[in-house]
Amino acid sequence: MASSRKRLSVSLPAELRGRHLAAGLSGGVDSVVLLHLLRDLAPRHGYSLSAVHVHHGLSPNADAWARFCGKLCRGWGVPLAVRRVRIRKKGKGLEAAAREARHAVFAKLRVDAIALAHQLDDQAETVLLNLLRGAGTRGAAAMPAARKLGAKSLLRPLLNVPRREILAYARAHELTWIEDESNRDEALTRNFLRLRVGPLLEQRFPRWREGLARAARHFAVADAGASLALREFLEARGLRAPSEAKLIEMLKQLTARGARTLLRHDGAQLRVYRGSVEVDRSGEPLPFAAMAWRGEPQLPIPALGGELRFRRARGRGLAAALLDGRQLSVRLRGGGERLRPDARRPRRSLKNLFQEAGVPPWRRERLPLLFCGNELVWAPGLGVDAAWQAGSGARGIMPEWRRVSA
Repeated sequence: MASSRKRLSVSLPAELRGRHLAAGLSGGVDSVVLLHLLRDLAPRHGYSLSAVHVHHGLSPNADAWARFCGKLCRGWGVPLAVRRVRIRKKGKGLEAAAREARHAVFAKLRVDAIALAHQLDDQAETVLLNLLRGAGTRGAAAMPAARKLGAKSLLRPLLNVPRREILAYARAHELTWIEDESNRDEALTRNFLRLRVGPLLEQRFPRWREGLARAARHFAVADAGASLALREFLEARGLRAPSEAKLIEMLKQLTARGARTLLRHDGAQLRVYRGSVEVDRSGEPLPFAAMAWRGEPQLPIPALGGELRFRRARGRGLAAALLDGRQLSVRLRGGGERLRPDARRPRRSLKNLFQEAGVPPWRRERLPLLFCGNELVWAPGLGVDAAWQAGSGARGIMPEWRRVSA
């Protein structure tokens, strides 16, 4: 079942609801995984999704790559735009010229935001490359997770995810992708760092990628552009800009090593988890009492800021036959709950499962859990316990938790 497969934690801004998001799709594993994730997350986040493939024409296989992207998107029901460009170096390196051409394409797209598939290894390699070239603080700060491109937002949801986890996800979900033959060319500096320098660093510094990514965040604090980025981040979420002194202090706390900071600003809370910042305006939590689910398709839970939805399915979700004559209840965590969403693995604590799924700690205590008596049968983001899962072709009921407030 999909719920038992490898998961990746990505952070998407709340303002995507009702907007049009385009995913940059090269056909490589990173962009294929990104599109797969964004397609699955679209119903929850409420955005419409399309993809864009930039045809650079630099490889003899470029036409085949475009056809691959077209076939993939047709199979997944995602609209695809293919844009051909001509690369003009004009004194720039080939990589810089290609990037400039891509951004020109992105600027013309009629979308609200564009998601790119840069990941943790890309970020670490960029920092190292820029430092070797003698870059200042701005260059050493490398790639931001989000920035403006004209009126659009440019997002990098995978920036904290290592390449190995992306590959593991792709294999677990049996995804297909293309390999760019130029990625093995060590005459290109970035490939030399990836293929030669990276493995050597890993022997002595196994977490060198995370270390360089963290250094990039520190360089961003020193760069005036970081202050501007935080101001734009707050403004985009309807929050007033703080004083310069408070802004600098906020930047320091938000980028501190292992930051799990709670900042209060303009009536909202800013929380950090795994390098991503989340804005919460919900205020003090409302009291919640256990509720009964009697088979209705929707169960509003105002105290938790959302509603549970239940839809019929075949071979997925809760086994309908096991629910006959039984009443389920909705409760919060009380401590010690365990779940077994994967029949091939032992029952595990909710704490460990939530950590693995990338659920922030402050959300875990306010998630609705489904119980039958004292037995936990389903948890949001984790799935159905193996003992309650619908068999192949059997009638099932898919629970889904939808948050309707920040």
